Amino acid sequence: MLTLLLQTLGWLIAHTPEALLRLLAAALGDALYFGLPRRRRLAVSNLHHAFPERAAAWHRAMARESFRRLIETGLLSLATPFLDETRLRAIVCASPALLDAYARHRADPAATLICSPHIAYWEVQTAQPLIIPGPFPEFGTIFRPLDNASANAFIVKSRERFGMKLLSRKQGFAEGLKILRHQGMIGVLFDQNAGLQGALTTLFGRVCSTTELPGLMAEKFSARVYGIFPRRLGFWRVEIGCSILAHDNTTAGVTLALNRWLERLLSSDDNVCASWLWSHDRWRNQDIPAARFRLAAKRDLLAADLAARSLTALPRRTRIFIRLPNWLGDVVMALPLLRALRQSRPDAEITLIAARAFLPLLRDWHVADHLEGLPARGSGYFLHFWRLRTRYPDVVLLFTNSLRGDLEAWLMRSPQRFGLVRPGRSRPLLTHTYRVPADFDEATHHQLELWENFLRHFGLASAPDRSALVANLASPINRIGLIPGSENTPAKRWPIAHWRALIAGLPELSFELFGTARDAAITNEISAGFDPARVTNLAGRTDLPTYVKHLSASRLLVTNDTGGMHLANALGVPLIALFGPTNPVRTGPVFATPAHILQPPGCPPTGGGALIDLTPATVIAAVKQNLPFAPKQSVTPPTV
Repeated sequence: MLTLLLQTLGWLIAHTPEALLRLLAAALGDALYFGLPRRRRLAVSNLHHAFPERAAAWHRAMARESFRRLIETGLLSLATPFLDETRLRAIVCASPALLDAYARHRADPAATLICSPHIAYWEVQTAQPLIIPGPFPEFGTIFRPLDNASANAFIVKSRERFGMKLLSRKQGFAEGLKILRHQGMIGVLFDQNAGLQGALTTLFGRVCSTTELPGLMAEKFSARVYGIFPRRLGFWRVEIGCSILAHDNTTAGVTLALNRWLERLLSSDDNVCASWLWSHDRWRNQDIPAARFRLAAKRDLLAADLAARSLTALPRRTRIFIRLPNWLGDVVMALPLLRALRQSRPDAEITLIAARAFLPLLRDWHVADHLEGLPARGSGYFLHFWRLRTRYPDVVLLFTNSLRGDLEAWLMRSPQRFGLVRPGRSRPLLTHTYRVPADFDEATHHQLELWENFLRHFGLASAPDRSALVANLASPINRIGLIPGSENTPAKRWPIAHWRALIAGLPELSFELFGTARDAAITNEISAGFDPARVTNLAGRTDLPTYVKHLSASRLLVTNDTGGMHLANALGVPLIALFGPTNPVRTGPVFATPAHILQPPGCPPTGGGALIDLTPATVIAAVKQNLPFAPKQSVTPPTV
C-alpha cells in the first residue's frame, strides 16, 4: 500500500507543471512553518544559537525558507523515479569542483569518500552518473533502508538506475569496504546526532555527537575525503558542489574536519545555509534527560576539537537558565551545586534568575554568564518571562517549588524544564521531574542532599564544591558579628535579653550587629546603653556588598538560623549557629568552614526546642571556646 501511494504521488508530481509545484512548495512550506510552532521554534532557535550575531528577522527568514526547501525536496524525491534522463539533466548540473574531483580520480585512482551533510535536494546526488563525462567509477552509497520491504525495494531500484549502488547500513557495510579497497568511491552521510554511539565534538560552538563512520573508513584506507552539497539555483534547479578536505588520516581528524567544513560552508553561503535542515535537532544527544547535566557519548574528541580550533575552553553555547530560590539562605546553599553544574557542563551558558537584591552577590560568585533579576510584582511580571523566550533557553532548571516558578519557566518556552516533585504533588508545566522517593525523610537529610539527588538523577557528574568563597586569614581584631534577627519566623530569634547578656558577659570583645531594616528595632534594643565604640549597630545601614564586607571581617559570628548564617558560612567566617524550633540537619551550614551548632537542652537533633531555653552562659562558653580558631582557609567540616 505504501509503495502504491509513493508511486501514485510521484507520477502525479512528475507530470505537474513546475510553476504550479513552485507555488505548492511555498504554500506547504509556509503551512508547516506557521502551523507547527514547536518545529518552527526549534529551527529559529538553532539558527539563533549558530548565528547569534545575526538579526532576529534573518533567523526567521532563513527558517521559513528552510521549511519551503524541505517541501521542495520532498516533491523532487517523490518525482525523481518518474523523471527521464533529459529532465534530470535539466534539473541537476555539476560544479567545476565536482568535475575536477572525478577527473582527479580517473587520473589517480584512490579510495574516496564523498561525505554529505543534511542539506536539501539530497535525491539529485544519485544522478551524478548522468552529469559526469567519461566513465563513472564504482560508487556505493550507504543508506538507511526503509522498514517497509516493498517500498524500500522501489526506492533502491529508482536510485540505482543510473549506476550507483545503494548499500544498506545493516548488510552493505562490507561491500562498501570492498569498493574502497578497489579504489572506488563511497557516499556516506555524516550526522551530528549520533546519540551515545558518536563522538563528542562541537558544531557552531555547541557540543554534539558526531558519527565517526567517515573517519573510520578514511583512516583504514587512507582515503581522500570530499564534502558534497547541492546548491539551489532555482526551483528544481540544483548544482552539485564539493570540496576536498585536508585531514591527517585519523578517525578523529576526519570527523572534526567535516564539522569545521560544514560550519564554513553554512556561514559563508546563505543560499546553502537555507537548505540545511534547521528544523532537525543536530544537538539532540546533549538533550537526553538522564544525561542532561553532563556531557555523554561513546568517545570524547572535545580536547582535540578545541586544539584544532586554537581554543583553550569550550564555547558556552548550551543555554541553561536557573531559577534560584527566593530566600537568601537557600540561594547560598545552592552554590555548591551551581559550581558542580559549571564543572559538569563546561559548555553551558548559565543564566541565574533571582531577586534583584541578590544580583551583586551572585555576580561575585563567578558561576554564571548572565544574571536576570526578577521583575517587580504586577501586571508586567509574567510578560517579562514571555519576553525571555526570544533568548531561546535550552533548559530551565528550577530550585523553586511553586506554580509561579513553573509558569515562569513555561512562558520562556524552553523545550526542557526540570524540577523536583514531592509525594502527592504534581507539576504539569514541567517537562522532566525528579520524584522524591516516598521513603526519603527530609527531616533527616540536608536540603543540599535532596537537590544533589535531583540533579544527579538528570546526569550531574561533578560533586558539590563546598569550599568557602574566600581564603583570607582571620581578622586580627576580636570583633564578633551578631545576627539577632530572622525575617520569616520570630520563633527562630534568640531573645533580646539573651543577646544583651552575651555582650555584657564578654567585655573584652567588640561587636557588630547585622540585619535588615526590619531587624533594626531588635538591634536597637540590644545595643541600647552599650558603648557605641564597642557595639556597632549596622542593621538596615548596609547594602548587600557592604554587608558582605563587614561580615567577612568578623572574627566569629553568632547567629540565629537565617540567611546571613549561610552567607557567613560561604564567606569562610567561623560561626556559632543557634537552632531551636528549626532543623539543623536539614538546613544547617554546608560549607567547609568551622561551624558549631547550639541547641536548647533536651532539643532533638532535628529541632523542635525553644530558643529561650538556650542560656547566655552556654553561648558565652562556646564563644570563648571557639575564639582561638583556625584561619578562614580551614576545611574543617561543620559539626551538627
